[in-house]
Amino acid sequence: MKKVSVRYCLFALLMVAVQLAANAQRAQNPVIFADVPDIAIIRVGSTYYMSSTTMHMSPGVPVMKSKDLINWQLVSYAYDTLADVDALNLEGGKTAYGAGSWASSLRYHNNTFYVSTFASTTGKTYIYSTKNVEKGPWKRIEFRPSLHDHSLFFDDDGKVYMLYGAGKLTLVELNEDLSGIKPGGFNKIVIENASLPAGSNINLQAEGSQLFKIKGKYYLFNITWPRNGMRTVVIHRADNITGPYEGRLGLQDLGVAQGGLIDMPNGEWYAYLFRDYGAVGRIPYLVPVKWQDGWPVLGVDGKVPQTLDLPASKGLIPSLVASDEFTRKKHQAPFGLVWQWNHNPDNRNWLLSARKGFLRITTGRVDTSFYMARNTLTQRTIGPVSSGEISLDVSGLKDGDFAGLGLLQKNYGQLGVQVSGGAKSLVMINAGSGQAVEAARIPLAQSTIYLKAECDFTDRKDVAQFFYSLDGKSWQPIGTALKMSYTLPHFMGYRFALFNYATKTAGGHADFDYFRITDKISK
Repeated sequence: MKKVSVRYCLFALLMVAVQLAANAQRAQNPVIFADVPDIAIIRVGSTYYMSSTTMHMSPGVPVMKSKDLINWQLVSYAYDTLADVDALNLEGGKTAYGAGSWASSLRYHNNTFYVSTFASTTGKTYIYSTKNVEKGPWKRIEFRPSLHDHSLFFDDDGKVYMLYGAGKLTLVELNEDLSGIKPGGFNKIVIENASLPAGSNINLQAEGSQLFKIKGKYYLFNITWPRNGMRTVVIHRADNITGPYEGRLGLQDLGVAQGGLIDMPNGEWYAYLFRDYGAVGRIPYLVPVKWQDGWPVLGVDGKVPQTLDLPASKGLIPSLVASDEFTRKKHQAPFGLVWQWNHNPDNRNWLLSARKGFLRITTGRVDTSFYMARNTLTQRTIGPVSSGEISLDVSGLKDGDFAGLGLLQKNYGQLGVQVSGGAKSLVMINAGSGQAVEAARIPLAQSTIYLKAECDFTDRKDVAQFFYSLDGKSWQPIGTALKMSYTLPHFMGYRFALFNYATKTAGGHADFDYFRITDKISK
Protein backbone atom coordinates (compact mmCIF):
# COMPACT_ATOMS: atom_id res chain seq x y z
CA MET A 1 0.00 0.00 0.00
CA LYS A 2 2.88 2.32 0.88
CA LYS A 3 4.53 1.60 -2.49
CA VAL A 4 1.31 2.58 -4.30
CA SER A 5 1.13 5.84 -2.31
CA VAL A 6 4.75 6.68 -3.09
CA ARG A 7 4.23 5.93 -6.77
CA TYR A 8 1.09 8.07 -6.81
CA CYS A 9 2.93 10.99 -5.18
CA LEU A 10 5.82 10.68 -7.61
CA PHE A 11 3.40 10.56 -10.52
CA ALA A 12 1.56 13.63 -9.22
CA LEU A 13 4.82 15.53 -8.80
CA LEU A 14 5.86 14.50 -12.31
CA MET A 15 2.55 15.81 -13.72
CA VAL A 16 3.02 19.12 -11.88
CA ALA A 17 6.54 19.40 -13.28
CA VAL A 18 5.31 18.64 -16.79
CA GLN A 19 2.57 21.28 -16.45
CA LEU A 20 5.03 23.88 -15.14
CA ALA A 21 7.40 23.12 -18.01
CA ALA A 22 4.54 23.43 -20.50
CA ASN A 23 3.46 26.76 -19.00
CA ALA A 24 7.03 28.02 -19.24
CA GLN A 25 6.80 27.57 -23.01
CA ARG A 26 3.53 29.53 -23.22
CA ALA A 27 2.87 33.24 -23.07
CA GLN A 28 1.76 34.70 -19.75
CA ASN A 29 -0.48 37.63 -18.91
CA PRO A 30 0.40 40.42 -18.68
CA VAL A 31 2.14 40.09 -22.03
CA ILE A 32 4.19 43.24 -21.33
CA PHE A 33 4.95 44.05 -17.68
CA ALA A 34 5.64 47.72 -18.35
CA ASP A 35 3.85 50.99 -18.99
CA VAL A 36 2.50 50.57 -22.54
CA PRO A 37 -1.05 51.98 -22.32
CA ASP A 38 -3.76 52.88 -24.85
CA ILE A 39 -2.51 50.27 -27.28
CA ALA A 40 -3.72 50.01 -30.87
CA ILE A 41 -2.67 46.98 -32.94
CA ILE A 42 -2.88 46.15 -36.64
CA ARG A 43 -1.63 43.21 -38.70
CA VAL A 44 0.06 43.69 -42.07
CA GLY A 45 0.64 40.27 -43.61
CA SER A 46 2.24 38.20 -40.86
CA THR A 47 3.62 41.19 -38.92
CA TYR A 48 1.82 43.01 -36.14
CA TYR A 49 2.32 46.69 -35.34
CA MET A 50 1.37 48.46 -32.14
CA SER A 51 1.23 52.11 -31.08
CA SER A 52 0.93 53.44 -27.55
CA THR A 53 0.85 56.60 -25.42
CA THR A 54 3.83 58.41 -23.90
CA MET A 55 2.17 61.85 -23.58
CA HIS A 56 4.73 64.49 -22.56
CA MET A 57 7.75 62.42 -23.59
CA SER A 58 9.88 63.28 -26.63
CA PRO A 59 9.99 61.65 -29.15
CA GLY A 60 6.36 60.55 -28.93
CA VAL A 61 3.83 57.91 -29.98
CA PRO A 62 6.05 54.82 -30.01
CA VAL A 63 5.48 52.18 -32.67
CA MET A 64 6.44 48.54 -32.07
CA LYS A 65 6.37 45.39 -34.19
CA SER A 66 5.97 41.69 -33.47
CA LYS A 67 5.66 38.36 -35.24
CA ASP A 68 3.72 36.63 -32.46
CA LEU A 69 1.75 39.30 -30.48
CA ILE A 70 3.99 38.64 -27.47
CA ASN A 71 7.55 39.71 -28.27
CA TRP A 72 7.53 43.36 -29.28
CA GLN A 73 10.37 45.55 -30.52
CA LEU A 74 10.40 49.33 -30.67
CA VAL A 75 10.86 50.41 -34.30
CA SER A 76 9.83 54.06 -34.55
CA TYR A 77 8.14 57.16 -33.15
CA ALA A 78 5.52 59.15 -35.01
CA TYR A 79 7.14 62.47 -34.08
CA ASP A 80 10.29 63.96 -32.55
CA THR A 81 8.44 66.83 -30.87
CA LEU A 82 4.70 67.43 -30.74
CA ALA A 83 4.87 71.23 -30.57
CA ASP A 84 7.16 74.09 -29.57
CA VAL A 85 5.14 75.51 -26.67
CA ASP A 86 6.05 76.42 -23.08
CA ALA A 87 4.24 73.46 -21.48
CA LEU A 88 6.09 70.92 -23.65
CA ASN A 89 9.40 72.78 -23.24
CA LEU A 90 9.13 73.01 -19.42
CA GLU A 91 9.34 76.78 -19.72
CA GLY A 92 7.54 79.65 -18.02
CA GLY A 93 6.68 77.43 -15.05
CA LYS A 94 4.45 75.29 -17.28
CA THR A 95 4.52 71.51 -17.78
CA ALA A 96 2.70 68.90 -19.86
CA TYR A 97 2.71 66.17 -17.20
CA GLY A 98 -0.38 64.03 -17.70
CA ALA A 99 -1.04 65.81 -20.99
CA GLY A 100 0.79 65.99 -24.32
CA SER A 101 -0.51 63.45 -26.85
CA TRP A 102 -2.99 60.81 -25.74
CA ALA A 103 -4.46 57.56 -27.08
CA SER A 104 -3.43 56.95 -30.68
CA SER A 105 -5.19 55.20 -33.54
CA LEU A 106 -3.13 52.98 -35.85
CA ARG A 107 -4.15 52.07 -39.41
CA TYR A 108 -2.72 50.64 -42.64
CA HIS A 109 -4.43 51.83 -45.83
CA ASN A 110 -3.28 51.83 -49.46
CA ASN A 111 0.25 50.72 -48.53
CA THR A 112 0.57 53.56 -46.02
CA PHE A 113 0.78 53.49 -42.22
CA TYR A 114 -1.26 56.08 -40.33
CA VAL A 115 -0.91 57.04 -36.68
CA SER A 116 -3.33 59.64 -35.34
CA THR A 117 -3.45 61.22 -31.91
CA PHE A 118 -4.75 64.33 -30.16
CA ALA A 119 -3.56 66.79 -27.52
CA SER A 120 -5.43 69.02 -25.12
CA THR A 121 -2.10 70.80 -24.64
CA THR A 122 -2.37 72.26 -28.14
CA GLY A 123 -6.08 71.80 -28.83
CA LYS A 124 -5.30 69.88 -32.02
CA THR A 125 -5.72 66.50 -33.70
CA TYR A 126 -2.67 65.04 -35.47
CA ILE A 127 -2.32 62.48 -38.26
CA TYR A 128 1.13 61.07 -39.09
CA SER A 129 1.71 58.86 -42.12
CA THR A 130 4.58 56.97 -43.75
CA LYS A 131 5.24 54.28 -46.34
CA ASN A 132 8.04 52.85 -44.19
CA VAL A 133 7.06 52.53 -40.55
CA GLU A 134 10.63 51.79 -39.44
CA LYS A 135 12.65 54.29 -41.47
CA GLY A 136 10.10 57.02 -42.22
CA PRO A 137 9.92 59.84 -43.03
CA TRP A 138 6.63 60.67 -41.33
CA LYS A 139 4.29 63.19 -42.94
CA ARG A 140 2.34 65.35 -40.47
CA ILE A 141 -1.17 66.80 -40.68
CA GLU A 142 -2.74 68.79 -37.85
CA PHE A 143 -6.11 70.45 -37.42
CA ARG A 144 -8.48 71.74 -34.78
CA PRO A 145 -10.23 70.73 -32.64
CA SER A 146 -8.71 68.02 -30.46
CA LEU A 147 -10.92 64.95 -31.03
CA HIS A 148 -10.84 63.02 -27.75
CA ASP A 149 -9.94 59.32 -27.85
CA HIS A 150 -10.77 59.11 -31.52
CA SER A 151 -10.61 56.11 -33.84
CA LEU A 152 -9.42 56.85 -37.38
CA PHE A 153 -11.35 54.78 -39.92
CA PHE A 154 -10.99 54.28 -43.68
CA ASP A 155 -14.24 52.83 -45.00
CA ASP A 156 -14.61 50.66 -48.10
CA ASP A 157 -16.42 53.40 -50.04
CA GLY A 158 -13.39 55.73 -49.83
CA LYS A 159 -14.75 57.91 -47.06
CA VAL A 160 -12.61 58.61 -43.99
CA TYR A 161 -14.02 59.14 -40.51
CA MET A 162 -13.09 59.76 -36.91
CA LEU A 163 -15.29 58.46 -34.11
CA TYR A 164 -14.60 60.20 -30.81
CA GLY A 165 -15.89 61.39 -27.45
CA ALA A 166 -16.77 60.17 -23.96
CA GLY A 167 -20.24 58.89 -23.14
CA LYS A 168 -21.80 60.54 -26.19
CA LEU A 169 -19.83 59.33 -29.20
CA THR A 170 -19.68 61.42 -32.36
CA LEU A 171 -18.80 60.32 -35.89
CA VAL A 172 -17.27 62.96 -38.18
CA GLU A 173 -16.26 62.66 -41.81
CA LEU A 174 -12.81 63.97 -42.74
CA ASN A 175 -11.63 65.69 -45.89
CA GLU A 176 -10.29 63.30 -48.50
CA ASP A 177 -6.74 64.57 -47.81
CA LEU A 178 -7.30 64.16 -44.02
CA SER A 179 -6.68 67.89 -43.52
CA GLY A 180 -9.65 68.36 -41.20
CA ILE A 181 -13.35 67.80 -40.64
CA LYS A 182 -15.20 67.87 -43.97
CA PRO A 183 -17.59 70.83 -44.31
CA GLY A 184 -21.04 69.45 -44.96
CA GLY A 185 -19.86 65.90 -44.30
CA PHE A 186 -21.41 63.50 -41.80
CA ASN A 187 -21.10 64.95 -38.28
CA LYS A 188 -23.51 63.48 -35.72
CA ILE A 189 -23.71 61.74 -32.38
CA VAL A 190 -24.13 58.06 -33.24
CA ILE A 191 -24.33 56.67 -29.68
CA GLU A 192 -26.02 58.80 -27.00
CA ASN A 193 -24.79 56.77 -24.02
CA ALA A 194 -22.07 54.28 -24.86
CA SER A 195 -21.68 53.34 -21.16
CA LEU A 196 -25.23 51.98 -20.89
CA PRO A 197 -24.37 48.27 -21.34
CA ALA A 198 -22.41 48.53 -18.06
CA GLY A 199 -25.29 50.18 -16.17
CA SER A 200 -26.48 53.66 -15.32
CA ASN A 201 -24.24 54.42 -12.32
CA ILE A 202 -20.97 55.22 -14.12
CA ASN A 203 -17.74 56.70 -12.77
CA LEU A 204 -15.90 56.92 -16.13
CA GLN A 205 -18.00 57.53 -19.22
CA ALA A 206 -17.25 55.23 -22.15
CA GLU A 207 -14.17 56.39 -24.07
CA GLY A 208 -11.08 54.95 -25.79
CA SER A 209 -13.00 54.21 -28.99
CA GLN A 210 -11.56 51.66 -31.42
CA LEU A 211 -13.66 50.90 -34.50
CA PHE A 212 -13.35 47.82 -36.75
CA LYS A 213 -15.14 46.40 -39.78
CA ILE A 214 -15.38 42.61 -39.79
CA LYS A 215 -17.40 40.60 -42.31
CA GLY A 216 -19.48 43.63 -43.26
CA LYS A 217 -20.34 44.71 -39.71
CA TYR A 218 -18.91 47.56 -37.66
CA TYR A 219 -17.64 46.79 -34.15
CA LEU A 220 -16.76 49.43 -31.57
CA PHE A 221 -14.76 48.84 -28.39
CA ASN A 222 -14.83 51.24 -25.43
CA ILE A 223 -13.79 51.32 -21.79
CA THR A 224 -16.14 52.43 -19.03
CA TRP A 225 -16.09 52.21 -15.23
CA PRO A 226 -19.20 51.57 -13.12
CA ARG A 227 -19.12 53.15 -9.66
CA ASN A 228 -17.94 50.72 -6.98
CA GLY A 229 -16.98 48.38 -9.81
CA MET A 230 -14.03 47.85 -12.12
CA ARG A 231 -12.91 49.10 -15.51
CA THR A 232 -15.07 47.35 -18.07
CA VAL A 233 -15.11 46.62 -21.82
CA VAL A 234 -18.29 47.54 -23.69
CA ILE A 235 -18.86 46.54 -27.32
CA HIS A 236 -21.26 48.00 -29.88
CA ARG A 237 -22.02 46.78 -33.38
CA ALA A 238 -23.91 48.11 -36.39
CA ASP A 239 -24.65 47.26 -40.00
CA ASN A 240 -23.79 50.82 -41.07
CA ILE A 241 -20.99 53.04 -39.76
CA THR A 242 -23.56 55.76 -39.00
CA GLY A 243 -25.62 53.37 -36.88
CA PRO A 244 -27.88 52.43 -35.29
CA TYR A 245 -25.57 50.67 -32.81
CA GLU A 246 -26.54 47.97 -30.33
CA GLY A 247 -24.32 47.35 -27.31
CA ARG A 248 -23.44 44.74 -24.75
CA LEU A 249 -20.99 44.15 -21.92
CA GLY A 250 -17.74 42.76 -23.34
CA LEU A 251 -15.52 41.91 -20.36
CA GLN A 252 -15.49 42.63 -16.65
CA ASP A 253 -12.52 40.97 -14.97
CA LEU A 254 -9.44 42.30 -13.12
CA GLY A 255 -10.08 45.79 -14.51
CA VAL A 256 -8.55 44.68 -17.82
CA ALA A 257 -10.06 47.01 -20.42
CA GLN A 258 -9.58 49.51 -23.28
CA GLY A 259 -8.34 48.19 -26.58
CA GLY A 260 -9.69 46.28 -29.52
CA LEU A 261 -9.56 43.22 -31.76
CA ILE A 262 -6.76 41.58 -33.73
CA ASP A 263 -6.85 38.45 -35.87
CA MET A 264 -4.01 36.07 -36.62
CA PRO A 265 -3.17 34.54 -40.02
CA ASN A 266 -4.46 31.18 -38.75
CA GLY A 267 -7.91 32.65 -38.07
CA GLU A 268 -7.62 32.97 -34.29
CA TRP A 269 -8.75 36.21 -32.63
CA TYR A 270 -7.59 38.11 -29.56
CA ALA A 271 -8.60 41.25 -27.76
CA TYR A 272 -5.69 43.49 -26.78
CA LEU A 273 -6.36 45.42 -23.57
CA PHE A 274 -4.50 46.88 -20.62
CA ARG A 275 -4.72 46.96 -16.84
CA ASP A 276 -3.86 49.65 -14.30
CA TYR A 277 -1.17 48.03 -12.18
CA GLY A 278 0.09 50.53 -9.65
CA ALA A 279 3.41 52.32 -9.96
CA VAL A 280 4.77 50.37 -12.93
CA GLY A 281 1.92 51.83 -14.99
CA ARG A 282 -0.72 50.46 -17.36
CA ILE A 283 0.28 47.05 -18.63
CA PRO A 284 -0.98 45.14 -21.74
CA TYR A 285 -2.97 41.91 -21.66
CA LEU A 286 -4.23 39.60 -24.40
CA VAL A 287 -7.58 37.84 -24.10
CA PRO A 288 -8.71 35.05 -26.47
CA VAL A 289 -11.85 35.78 -28.49
CA LYS A 290 -14.47 33.44 -29.88
CA TRP A 291 -17.29 34.53 -32.19
CA GLN A 292 -20.88 33.73 -31.27
CA ASP A 293 -23.99 34.99 -33.08
CA GLY A 294 -21.95 37.71 -34.73
CA TRP A 295 -20.47 39.01 -31.46
CA PRO A 296 -16.89 38.70 -30.17
CA VAL A 297 -16.92 36.82 -26.86
CA LEU A 298 -13.94 37.75 -24.71
CA GLY A 299 -12.01 35.59 -22.25
CA VAL A 300 -12.24 32.04 -21.01
CA ASP A 301 -15.64 31.72 -19.35
CA GLY A 302 -15.60 35.50 -19.08
CA LYS A 303 -12.23 35.58 -17.33
CA VAL A 304 -8.78 36.80 -18.32
CA PRO A 305 -6.52 33.71 -18.56
CA GLN A 306 -3.09 33.65 -16.98
CA THR A 307 -1.57 31.64 -19.83
CA LEU A 308 -2.07 31.91 -23.58
CA ASP A 309 -1.59 29.51 -26.49
CA LEU A 310 1.14 31.75 -27.86
CA PRO A 311 4.96 31.62 -27.68
CA ALA A 312 6.53 32.61 -24.39
CA SER A 313 8.01 36.07 -23.93
CA LYS A 314 11.75 36.38 -24.43
CA GLY A 315 11.81 39.31 -22.00
CA LEU A 316 11.64 43.07 -22.39
CA ILE A 317 15.42 43.59 -22.48
CA PRO A 318 16.68 44.84 -24.96
CA SER A 319 13.52 45.16 -27.07
CA LEU A 320 11.59 47.63 -24.89
CA VAL A 321 14.25 48.74 -22.42
CA ALA A 322 18.02 48.39 -22.82
CA SER A 323 21.41 49.08 -21.33
CA ASP A 324 23.53 51.74 -23.02
CA GLU A 325 27.30 52.23 -22.91
CA PHE A 326 26.92 55.53 -24.82
CA THR A 327 29.34 54.49 -27.54
CA ARG A 328 28.26 55.51 -31.03
CA LYS A 329 29.65 54.79 -34.48
CA LYS A 330 29.58 57.32 -37.29
CA HIS A 331 26.16 57.75 -38.91
CA GLN A 332 24.55 55.87 -36.00
CA ALA A 333 21.45 57.35 -34.38
CA PRO A 334 22.37 59.28 -31.24
CA PHE A 335 20.00 57.36 -29.00
CA GLY A 336 18.34 53.97 -29.07
CA LEU A 337 14.56 53.98 -29.30
CA VAL A 338 14.27 52.90 -25.67
CA TRP A 339 15.21 56.45 -24.60
CA GLN A 340 12.81 59.39 -24.36
CA TRP A 341 13.38 62.87 -23.00
CA ASN A 342 11.12 64.15 -20.26
CA HIS A 343 9.37 66.89 -22.31
CA ASN A 344 11.12 68.49 -25.30
CA PRO A 345 14.91 68.56 -24.93
CA ASP A 346 17.17 71.54 -25.48
CA ASN A 347 19.46 69.91 -28.02
CA ARG A 348 22.20 72.47 -27.42
CA ASN A 349 22.86 71.02 -23.98
CA TRP A 350 23.60 67.35 -24.48
CA LEU A 351 26.39 65.59 -26.38
CA LEU A 352 27.65 62.10 -27.11
CA SER A 353 30.77 63.42 -28.85
CA ALA A 354 32.27 65.59 -26.10
CA ARG A 355 33.92 62.53 -24.55
CA LYS A 356 34.09 59.12 -26.19
CA GLY A 357 31.76 56.60 -24.54
CA PHE A 358 29.97 59.17 -22.39
CA LEU A 359 26.70 61.10 -22.46
CA ARG A 360 27.30 64.69 -21.38
CA ILE A 361 24.36 66.69 -20.05
CA THR A 362 25.13 70.37 -19.59
CA THR A 363 22.89 72.72 -17.63
CA GLY A 364 21.43 75.47 -19.81
CA ARG A 365 19.47 77.31 -17.15
CA VAL A 366 18.67 77.38 -13.44
CA ASP A 367 15.89 75.01 -12.32
CA THR A 368 14.00 74.59 -9.08
CA SER A 369 13.53 70.81 -8.89
CA PHE A 370 13.91 67.44 -10.55
CA TYR A 371 10.29 67.68 -11.70
CA MET A 372 10.96 70.94 -13.57
CA ALA A 373 14.45 70.11 -14.88
CA ARG A 374 14.96 70.03 -18.63
CA ASN A 375 17.02 67.45 -20.53
CA THR A 376 16.22 64.56 -18.23
CA LEU A 377 16.69 61.32 -20.21
CA THR A 378 14.35 58.44 -19.35
CA GLN A 379 13.31 54.91 -20.11
CA ARG A 380 10.69 52.62 -18.62
CA THR A 381 10.98 50.60 -15.47
CA ILE A 382 9.72 47.03 -15.93
CA GLY A 383 8.08 44.46 -13.68
CA PRO A 384 7.89 42.43 -11.69
CA VAL A 385 11.32 43.78 -10.66
CA SER A 386 14.00 45.86 -12.34
CA SER A 387 17.25 47.61 -11.55
CA GLY A 388 18.93 50.58 -13.21
CA GLU A 389 22.61 51.43 -12.65
CA ILE A 390 24.82 54.30 -13.82
CA SER A 391 28.45 55.34 -13.62
CA LEU A 392 28.80 59.11 -13.30
CA ASP A 393 31.71 61.55 -13.53
CA VAL A 394 30.83 64.76 -11.68
CA SER A 395 34.12 66.64 -12.08
CA GLY A 396 32.40 69.13 -14.42
CA LEU A 397 29.65 70.18 -12.02
CA LYS A 398 29.36 73.77 -10.84
CA ASP A 399 28.32 75.05 -7.44
CA GLY A 400 24.63 74.30 -6.94
CA ASP A 401 24.46 71.53 -9.54
CA PHE A 402 22.71 68.23 -8.82
CA ALA A 403 23.27 65.20 -11.11
CA GLY A 404 22.49 61.51 -10.87
CA LEU A 405 19.86 58.80 -11.22
CA GLY A 406 16.17 59.28 -10.51
CA LEU A 407 12.87 57.45 -10.57
CA LEU A 408 10.51 59.88 -12.27
CA GLN A 409 6.90 60.31 -11.31
CA LYS A 410 5.16 63.03 -9.29
CA ASN A 411 6.24 61.27 -6.09
CA TYR A 412 9.79 60.77 -7.32
CA GLY A 413 13.05 59.53 -5.87
CA GLN A 414 16.57 60.81 -6.61
CA LEU A 415 20.12 59.83 -5.81
CA GLY A 416 22.89 62.06 -7.03
CA VAL A 417 25.83 64.32 -6.37
CA GLN A 418 25.18 67.85 -5.21
CA VAL A 419 27.85 70.55 -5.12
CA SER A 420 27.67 73.24 -2.45
CA GLY A 421 30.44 75.68 -1.66
CA GLY A 422 32.88 73.59 -3.68
CA ALA A 423 32.17 70.46 -1.63
CA LYS A 424 30.49 67.39 -3.13
CA SER A 425 27.86 65.36 -1.31
CA LEU A 426 25.93 62.25 -2.20
CA VAL A 427 22.26 63.11 -1.64
CA MET A 428 19.09 60.99 -1.69
CA ILE A 429 15.74 62.76 -2.09
CA ASN A 430 12.51 60.91 -1.29
CA ALA A 431 9.29 62.51 -2.55
CA GLY A 432 7.16 59.42 -1.94
CA SER A 433 4.90 61.38 0.40
CA GLY A 434 4.27 64.05 -2.21
CA GLN A 435 6.84 66.36 -0.62
CA ALA A 436 10.55 66.21 -1.45
CA VAL A 437 12.49 65.20 1.66
CA GLU A 438 16.27 64.90 1.95
CA ALA A 439 16.65 61.39 3.31
CA ALA A 440 20.47 61.13 3.28
CA ARG A 441 23.57 63.25 2.71
CA ILE A 442 27.11 61.82 2.66
CA PRO A 443 30.32 63.78 1.91
CA LEU A 444 31.97 62.63 -1.33
CA ALA A 445 35.70 62.94 -1.93
CA GLN A 446 35.92 61.48 -5.45
CA SER A 447 34.64 62.48 -8.88
CA THR A 448 33.39 59.10 -10.17
CA ILE A 449 30.44 57.49 -8.42
CA TYR A 450 28.20 54.52 -9.14
CA LEU A 451 24.46 54.74 -8.44
CA LYS A 452 21.66 52.21 -8.61
CA ALA A 453 17.88 52.11 -8.16
CA GLU A 454 16.01 48.85 -7.60
CA CYS A 455 12.24 48.64 -8.15
CA ASP A 456 9.91 45.96 -6.83
CA PHE A 457 6.45 45.93 -8.43
CA THR A 458 5.63 42.36 -7.37
CA ASP A 459 1.96 42.14 -6.34
CA ARG A 460 1.88 45.96 -6.41
CA LYS A 461 4.45 46.20 -3.65
CA ASP A 462 5.71 49.36 -5.45
CA VAL A 463 8.85 49.96 -3.40
CA ALA A 464 12.24 51.19 -4.59
CA GLN A 465 15.62 51.35 -2.86
CA PHE A 466 18.65 53.39 -3.90
CA PHE A 467 22.27 52.24 -3.61
CA TYR A 468 25.72 53.73 -4.18
CA SER A 469 29.19 52.33 -4.73
CA LEU A 470 32.62 53.97 -4.67
CA ASP A 471 34.20 51.28 -6.84
CA GLY A 472 31.33 49.78 -8.88
CA LYS A 473 31.59 46.51 -6.97
CA SER A 474 30.58 46.96 -3.34
CA TRP A 475 27.12 48.50 -2.96
CA GLN A 476 25.58 50.26 0.01
CA PRO A 477 21.91 51.23 0.48
CA ILE A 478 21.29 54.90 1.07
CA GLY A 479 18.37 56.94 2.32
CA THR A 480 14.87 55.58 2.83
CA ALA A 481 12.78 53.22 0.74
CA LEU A 482 10.69 55.05 -1.86
CA LYS A 483 7.01 54.11 -1.74
CA MET A 484 6.10 54.52 -5.39
CA SER A 485 2.58 55.51 -6.39
CA TYR A 486 0.84 56.05 -9.71
CA THR A 487 -0.52 59.59 -9.65
CA LEU A 488 -2.96 61.10 -12.15
CA PRO A 489 -1.14 64.45 -12.38
CA HIS A 490 1.70 62.51 -14.02
CA PHE A 491 -0.38 59.66 -15.53
CA MET A 492 2.63 57.46 -16.31
CA GLY A 493 4.54 54.58 -14.75
CA TYR A 494 7.85 55.27 -13.01
CA ARG A 495 10.85 55.77 -15.27
CA PHE A 496 14.58 55.52 -14.73
CA ALA A 497 15.91 59.03 -15.30
CA LEU A 498 19.38 60.49 -15.90
CA PHE A 499 19.45 64.09 -14.72
CA ASN A 500 21.66 67.13 -14.25
CA TYR A 501 20.30 70.53 -13.33
CA ALA A 502 21.62 73.78 -11.91
CA THR A 503 20.18 75.61 -8.92
CA LYS A 504 22.63 78.55 -9.00
CA THR A 505 24.58 78.96 -12.26
CA ALA A 506 24.16 77.33 -15.68
CA GLY A 507 27.01 75.74 -17.61
CA GLY A 508 28.12 72.80 -15.48
CA HIS A 509 28.17 69.32 -16.99
CA ALA A 510 27.79 65.70 -15.86
CA ASP A 511 29.28 62.78 -17.80
CA PHE A 512 27.32 59.51 -17.74
CA ASP A 513 29.56 56.54 -18.61
CA TYR A 514 26.76 53.97 -18.91
CA PHE A 515 23.25 52.97 -17.96
CA ARG A 516 22.61 49.29 -17.27
CA ILE A 517 19.24 47.70 -16.69
CA THR A 518 18.44 44.21 -15.45
CA ASP A 519 15.26 42.35 -14.51
CA LYS A 520 16.70 41.38 -11.14
CA ILE A 521 17.16 43.05 -7.76
CA SER A 522 19.22 42.15 -4.69
CA LYS A 523 17.45 40.15 -2.02
